[in-house]
Amino acid sequence: MYKQAIVIRTDLEMSKGKMAGQTAHASVSAYVKVEHKEPEIARAWLNQGQKKIVLKVGSESELFEYFELCKRAGLIGDVIHDAGKTQLTPNTPTAFGIGPAKEEEIDKILGKLKLL
Repeated sequence: MYKQAIVIRTDLEMSKGKMAGQTAHASVSAYVKVEHKEPEIARAWLNQGQKKIVLKVGSESELFEYFELCKRAGLIGDVIHDAGKTQLTPNTPTAFGIGPAKEEEIDKILGKLKLL
């Protein structure tokens, strides 16, 4: 089974709508990268129901720490930086998306994080 993980910062105190938007950006952006590099995985994930989880971290440094661990493990993803048109300063890193990838590969790295 494949799944996708979205990791979002809670220290920014974004509104629920802003968080939802950043989560969606991270999901789509990571999917597009996987579709380009591993189209068979992207297709399988779509056919399996697009399983995803949304996890939280408490700081920018923690966001990048987990993203780097994912990259080092060979997982495909993308960090989202806000445009700064509403609640945040331009270029603020808000979230990242990883995968779709095999569930166990994602869980090895992100399994300790709590659900949003």
